[in-house]
Amino acid sequence: MKTDLTKVLAISGLSGLYLYVAQTRTGAVVEAFADKKRSAVSASSKITSLADISIYTDDEEVKLQQVFLNMKEVLGDADAPSAKSKPEELKALFEKALPDYDRDRFYVSHMKKVVEWYNALKKYASLDFVNPEEAEEAAEQE
Repeated sequence: MKTDLTKVLAISGLSGLYLYVAQTRTGAVVEAFADKKRSAVSASSKITSLADISIYTDDEEVKLQQVFLNMKEVLGDADAPSAKSKPEELKALFEKALPDYDRDRFYVSHMKKVVEWYNALKKYASLDFVNPEEAEEAAEQE
């Protein structure tokens, strides 16, 4: 099954990734990827869809979905390095996956988040993504 990054959420203050389930009066119901537990998240929490995240390069911003696809090409079936890896190891991965990443604005702390998300998607979902156009069509049909 394809992963729709518009429904995959990163929530500040909570570790891991969450799947959007439904909207509530005061926020949203989400399901944790790791343990499938559902919980309500307040609208005041900073909730970000992975589809809305981009990474700075020297000339533009590259959507996270494209970065994941580049990482998959570089890594093959292997997992990305752990977020606890040495900064040099993380930088080496991004040198291959996104050679023109902006070294002044894309920090090691960002790299750690991206590899954590990549490994979580690989383990609990799929690295086969719904195209943004397909996601729009599916939303219109609902």
